[in-house]
Amino acid sequence: MLNNVAVVVLEEIHPFELGVACEVFGLDRSESGLPVYDFALAGDRPGPMRTHAGFTVDVPHGPERIAEADLVIATATGIRAHYPAAVTEALRAAHDRGAHLLSICSGSFLLGAAGLLDGRRCTTHWRYAGLMAERFPLTTVEPDVLYVDDHPVITSAGTAAGIDACLHLVRKVQGAEVAREIARRMVVAPHRDGGQAQFINRPLPEADGESLAGVLEWMRRHLDRDTGVEQLARLAHMSPRTFARRFRQETGTTPHRWLTGQRVLLAQRLLESTGQSVDAVAARCGFGNAAALRHHFGRWLGTTPQAYRRAFGGPRRPAGAGAGERGPAGLEPAR
Repeated sequence: MLNNVAVVVLEEIHPFELGVACEVFGLDRSESGLPVYDFALAGDRPGPMRTHAGFTVDVPHGPERIAEADLVIATATGIRAHYPAAVTEALRAAHDRGAHLLSICSGSFLLGAAGLLDGRRCTTHWRYAGLMAERFPLTTVEPDVLYVDDHPVITSAGTAAGIDACLHLVRKVQGAEVAREIARRMVVAPHRDGGQAQFINRPLPEADGESLAGVLEWMRRHLDRDTGVEQLARLAHMSPRTFARRFRQETGTTPHRWLTGQRVLLAQRLLESTGQSVDAVAARCGFGNAAALRHHFGRWLGTTPQAYRRAFGGPRRPAGAGAGERGPAGLEPAR
């Protein structure tokens, strides 16, 4: 059943995340043959509540409204040390009677505070994944995905990932056609490829010391070359074993993984800023062909080169034009 929806809000409300729940479940689209939900806001108390944007929202119900819902949505309210006991008790009761529970962004911390994530997989905004794992050690946090469905609890990542989670639940309970039509009315994709990894700006660690700095720079400048540990060790004037050990000490990873990460970073930049074909980008970055690039994009970013370009590509410059052809850290590539 997916008829009665209660959205839990606490001061300070995050308007966008609340708006996601309102847009998916709070509008009457019956003229299009879509379901109409009994939709309501519930807080720890009824009355006006501040948003972090400076305006107020009138919340008509207290936590007792949660008892009526077959879907309870915990929207983002910021992360706090303590959550109202009346709300966490109502959430546990909803879970025990078989309601669906869904969180958007930091709303996952409210579900965690209610004990509903213990023994489950979950996600949250990538910025807070470490804190979530620390605060709820019985939970398995998956930081790279847009949402996790561990029935009957669905948790979603930051902000717009709440759209993905809500549409997933509609698709799961009420069918793909209903989800597609709601998505079409919202002018969003009914299903997005990839996960949070493609949105996280996290280059691999640089060397802490100076001994491999020259080798690392050489590697960046020659990403298109097939380079082995033996060649790199000769450049560093070390044995392969000593080089591999020193490399891990200074970068925290292996030469192969560091090089692959730098190649993925360069591929991202080229897909963002140039119109080069995927095959050309793959060759430029040292992957050899588009199939290899797709493989590594999938493993590192959870998406495809084409999907990444659609999401992040700006005005495309022709091949060889300006900054789009520069390697990571602004280094000119080898010619």
